[in-house]
Amino acid sequence: MAETEKPTDLNKLLEQFRQRASEAEDRLSRLEAAVTKEKDAYEEEYSKKISKLESELEHSKSELAAEHKKAGELAAENAKLKYRMTHLVQAVKEADLKLEGKGA
Repeated sequence: MAETEKPTDLNKLLEQFRQRASEAEDRLSRLEAAVTKEKDAYEEEYSKKISKLESELEHSKSELAAEHKKAGELAAENAKLKYRMTHLVQAVKEADLKLEGKGA
């Protein structure tokens, strides 16, 4: 009688093992799905942040280019004004000398 119970016990053990293995596979599948979902969400958020930073960088680059252009224009205008000032000062000095020469 002990010999006939052994195959049944072995079948029960195998069935329990198969059931636990199946449950473990199910848990693993759910875990993998959760990890994939988290990974996808992280990658999407990361991608959005990268896009935002790239956009801000492009905006900053265009602002910098505009400021460089403006600085160049102001430097040119400043040079013109210095040139005019030099000539005006020279003209005033010449006018003062003429006035001194007429008054003497």
